Amino acid sequence: MTQQGGPEGDGLTSSNIMGSVERRAFGLPGIPALLIWLVLVVAAISVLVIGVSVVALLEGALAFFLMLGFFIVQPNQASVITLFGRYVGTERRNGFFWTNPLTSRKRISLRIRNFNSERLKVNDAGGNPIEIAAVIVWRVVDTARASFDVEDYAQFVAIQAETALRHLAAQFHYDEQEASEVGGKSQSLRGNPDEVAGALVQELGLRLRHAGVEVLEARLSHLAYAPEIAGAMLQRQQAGAILAARRLIVQGAVGMVEMALAQLSERNIVTLDEERKAQMVSNLLVVLTSERGSQPVVNAGSLY
Repeated sequence: MTQQGGPEGDGLTSSNIMGSVERRAFGLPGIPALLIWLVLVVAAISVLVIGVSVVALLEGALAFFLMLGFFIVQPNQASVITLFGRYVGTERRNGFFWTNPLTSRKRISLRIRNFNSERLKVNDAGGNPIEIAAVIVWRVVDTARASFDVEDYAQFVAIQAETALRHLAAQFHYDEQEASEVGGKSQSLRGNPDEVAGALVQELGLRLRHAGVEVLEARLSHLAYAPEIAGAMLQRQQAGAILAARRLIVQGAVGMVEMALAQLSERNIVTLDEERKAQMVSNLLVVLTSERGSQPVVNAGSLY
């Protein structure tokens, strides 16, 4: 097992890094091997009964030695086999097998796992402190790399997930408003969860492939402003929502006033000079854009 090529960035995204490659191990079906072992045991007992103790002892020792070669592979598990420190292969088939008794066998789970990261306090692309966490679904796909290329592949997943999450947060703004103000990316952590999840899966895949790990899915499980700025950012969001609502109300009021003046003119209901039109427009806008119900004043005298 060797690694070649210089590091790029943090040394995990380089395509030149070589690692161990999984291969199939040598293993005989366990039932036929067990029958042969039973024949040897019966022969040892028979020789012992006859009285040839030395031969029986040798056959018994051989039977005990061969018994050490039996092993079982459970569903969604694999057995990594080494011989005197050399990687022999991996047995992925489920069942009962026999192999060289001198080998060492290590079980590795191939089941799908969930990893829920801790809440991290990081800065987004605008420098705002935020809290972020993610749920990562992963599994081991290369047992050789998981066993020999990293010290502890589960811990490796946890550390690289935290690193990738910090790097992802620094690439996006928290919401679209901040991104538009500085002319940044149109995607944001809060407004584009699918794009953010895709970017996180891609980065984690590059980081974890050297440990023989495949990332199936990654999603943000927690996203919020840090407590020290949460109040100010909430006021900012509320102000933005109020301005957007006011803008919509004004646009609708202008349209209604325009429609009212056009219908009055088309139907010849009343003829207004420019001064009266301006006064009417002002009154209608006040009525339509006011937050409270208007109190009309009835003019019982002349129009002028």
